[in-house]
Amino acid sequence: MSNDELQVWVESVSLDSFGVPFRHRATFNARLSSTGGRYFTKSHDIEINPHQLEENGKEEVEKIIKHELCHYHLHLAGRGYKHRDQDFKRLLQHVGGSRFCTSLQSRGSRKVQPYRYVLVCRDCGMKYMRKRKVDTRRFRCGKCRGKLHQQALDSSPKS
Repeated sequence: MSNDELQVWVESVSLDSFGVPFRHRATFNARLSSTGGRYFTKSHDIEINPHQLEENGKEEVEKIIKHELCHYHLHLAGRGYKHRDQDFKRLLQHVGGSRFCTSLQSRGSRKVQPYRYVLVCRDCGMKYMRKRKVDTRRFRCGKCRGKLHQQALDSSPKS
């Protein structure tokens, strides 16, 4: 599905479910990973995750579109458009939008990085495990406020 087809789809959902036209841009954004879509309060544009369409189908994406249109129409009307607002919750339930999108199986969980460094306090010996290098001049020990020394761990995987 192209961005133009998505635009037509969002406009028709807006008219059918809300009775108000959608007058801004709706596009796909493949870089969205943990969300089904998002609404921009400054530009009033909507972005939809295309991976949701591939994995979960049109029915699920239509619920996501309704969710984003709830943000859109309530924001333009000057009413509560945030997730915690009662106006938002009521309108979302009325139009049949989804509160949360279905998680994507293909994206999987993020790769867990092993610890590669240890910070050791020079005074009390407290150890702090780190995955990235740290500028030890900027930090002190949380236990005794002593100076820290950074050591690289061996490259073998930690269990």
